[in-house]
Amino acid sequence: MEKSPPEPSPAAAAEEVAARFRSLVDPDDVASIRQTQHLILGRLQDSNAVLTHFNEYSEQCFAEVSSDFASKTRLLKSMKADLEHIFTKLRGMKTRLAATYPDAFPDGAMSKTMDQRPDLETPLD
Repeated sequence: MEKSPPEPSPAAAAEEVAARFRSLVDPDDVASIRQTQHLILGRLQDSNAVLTHFNEYSEQCFAEVSSDFASKTRLLKSMKADLEHIFTKLRGMKTRLAATYPDAFPDGAMSKTMDQRPDLETPLD
């Protein structure tokens, strides 16, 4: 009976594969790639530091203006509600005036002056 060649150990096989891979790639190219990767890593870390600083600054600025912004928003909403009430009252008064004194307003003049205010709900261009 013939004897088969002895099986190489897994460590020796791994060494052989690693040696063959190393022979396929030029060491200078690997060093150049590592240097480029290191340079890119440094740039990414610098960018990350700048963005972190900017986020902290933005958060601080937002904290300073958010309460003021909220109070101004409430004020504007209150003013809008007040103006809506005033315009509703004025339309009612104009209608009553036109009904009480029809001769005081020429035909069609009342419809032109009835509501000339802009629609506050539509966005501006």
